[in-house]
Amino acid sequence: MEKMFLIPEYDNYDKIIVFFSGGKDSVACVLELLDNGVKPEKIELHHHSIDGREGELFMDWACTEGYCQAFADALGIDIYFSWKEGGFEAELLREDTSTAPIVFENDNKVAIKSGGNSQHKGTRLKFPAPVASLQTRWCSAYLKVDVGDRLIRKQIRFANGRSYLVISGERAEESPARAKYNQFEKHRVGNQDSKNRRVTRNIDHFRSVHQYKEQRIWDMMRAYSINPHPAYHVGFGRTSCMTCIFGSPSQWATIREYAPERFQKILDYEKQFNHTISMDGKSFIDALADKGSVYDVEDGYFEIANSREYKESIIVNNWQYPSGAFGENCGAI
Repeated sequence: MEKMFLIPEYDNYDKIIVFFSGGKDSVACVLELLDNGVKPEKIELHHHSIDGREGELFMDWACTEGYCQAFADALGIDIYFSWKEGGFEAELLREDTSTAPIVFENDNKVAIKSGGNSQHKGTRLKFPAPVASLQTRWCSAYLKVDVGDRLIRKQIRFANGRSYLVISGERAEESPARAKYNQFEKHRVGNQDSKNRRVTRNIDHFRSVHQYKEQRIWDMMRAYSINPHPAYHVGFGRTSCMTCIFGSPSQWATIREYAPERFQKILDYEKQFNHTISMDGKSFIDALADKGSVYDVEDGYFEIANSREYKESIIVNNWQYPSGAFGENCGAI
């Protein structure tokens, strides 16, 4: 049985910020707010784009930004995009230079650039380690956590006596590490309890679906007739990057079959760096793919997933589970 927990008093906050990936859990975070009477105009979705907007797609699903925008439009909710300049690939190829700036959209949807002028120089030239520590799993730290922190810290609208609630979609069922997360706490950039502050940021953090089982997440999607992200229709059990560092043999086999150019690019970098993307640290992705089986991809859906434009309906009739529902939980750590 799911544990019961207290829901914060949403009326106490001026705005509610949902860090929105487009995956089923972040969708459920939004639906949970609507279930509890929160008006769409009080909600902001913030999507951190993994590949940025300056170069080519590299790691993420091509359709993700389009899906997130379509979801926001369908539910009448504002959405803002943010990213590290150059995205994953630029950070991967960083050599004796400082990390790139972060770009975020302000409340007028104007892109603001922040940072990138550090005197600290460093070199990557290898993929993030698929481990819990964000020091070595730098993709989550640099492309998600830091981006979310900076877009809040660098906008005065998130201060000046107003109160905000940040919601994210980690669930305890996903991993032992996530099971230990606090459901409700002061957000990492909130400083309402600090005595030494120039600007006060009253910001809390709530993991609203932390205790939900996957069945309940899909039940919420079905109740609202929400068409899931195309990744689920392709057979993936989670929506993270398409070429996620936690990819299973079957995921790599599916990518090799349906997106061979993207597969080959990852493989070429592995060989260039002499450093694998896999958890065992030994097998290049071609060897992993050889061990897997291609997923049951729903007709036409890899073309949809592999397109920057998302033209499908968000609200659908005759809702059905996608082929990836209850599938491999790769990437939750």
